Parts: sequence; structure tokens; C-alpha cells
Amino acid sequence: MLIAFNKPFGVLCQFSGADGRRTLAEFVRQKDVYPAGRLDYDSEGMLLLTDDGGLAHRLTDPKHKQPKTYVVQVEGMPDDDALERLRRGVMLNDGMTLPVGVEALSSEPDWLWPRDPPVRFRKTVPTSWLRMTLREGRNRQVRRMTAAVGLPTLRLVREEVGGYALDGLAPGETRVLDAKVTPRRP
Repeated sequence: MLIAFNKPFGVLCQFSGADGRRTLAEFVRQKDVYPAGRLDYDSEGMLLLTDDGGLAHRLTDPKHKQPKTYVVQVEGMPDDDALERLRRGVMLNDGMTLPVGVEALSSEPDWLWPRDPPVRFRKTVPTSWLRMTLREGRNRQVRRMTAAVGLPTLRLVREEVGGYALDGLAPGETRVLDAKVTPRRP
């Protein structure tokens, strides 16, 4: 079984032991499925869950380099240099990242839902949106990469994993996918 879940902001990618914080148990009713990867508490969007260990391995093992695509609201306006640095890879405290696909978006994607709670608005600090596709999954990698080029992340929403996309799935909702169907590739 393969399940797509649109993880809301402020939900842990675990089913129990959350010290009063919201968990997957509040949303996912299917039994014996586990997250194939993770998404930080303060990030939103696509999370895949499965009962198939082999499939989970193919989706999460770094050697398979499954693409993960995010839309990212950042503080500031990216210039060509910042975008090129992201495309080439960025030196982080745990080493150089692989190159990423990145594009500056002209505005917030129209399919994106309002965040609850909203991102803090500051009149004097402009924000912009990026779409980034990574093929590795280091801890808080997107946030660390954007910060390294002077563009701190304000909001992070994963829209695709391994070619499986949100495709209109609302926050907190699940959809059973056919794991035998080859997903679209970015």
C-alpha cells in the first residue's frame, strides 16, 4: 500500500510519543503504514507512507536519488548569483550538497493553501518564492541551503516525492496511490 498525505504545518512525522504535539495518528487511519522519509515539523506538503519496506527503501535511500520538489518562500529577493550557487551546490557544515534544480517563481503558486498560522509579515522585508528539486535528503537541507546564500526560508512546502505529486490533495488529507503505476518524472 502507498499513501500520499498532505502534512499540515505543525505535525510530527510519527504516530506516537509527541509530548502533546500533533502526529500522523490524527490524520492517517490506515493501519501498519509508516512514513517513507520525513518532513520537518515546521514544513508542509507531500509525505508518502507505505507498508512495503522495499518501496520505502527505493523512495528514501540516497543511492536511488529520488527527486523531491519543494516550493519555498524566502526572505529577500534572489539574484542570479544566489540561484547559480544553489544550482551548483552549496557548502554546508556537513559537506557540499549535490547540485539542485532551482527557479525563481514570479509569485506564490496559485494552488497553495494559506498556512495556519500564517508566516509573519514584515512591511520592510520583501519575500519571494523558489521551486527547488533535490536528489538527496539531508536534515533541514533546503532551509540550510537557502540560508547559506542569504535567503532564509520562511515557508517550505514539498509538492512531489519520486514523481508522486500532491495533485490537489488538501492539507490533512490522504489518498491511496497505486505503487505499481510508474509516477510522472519531473
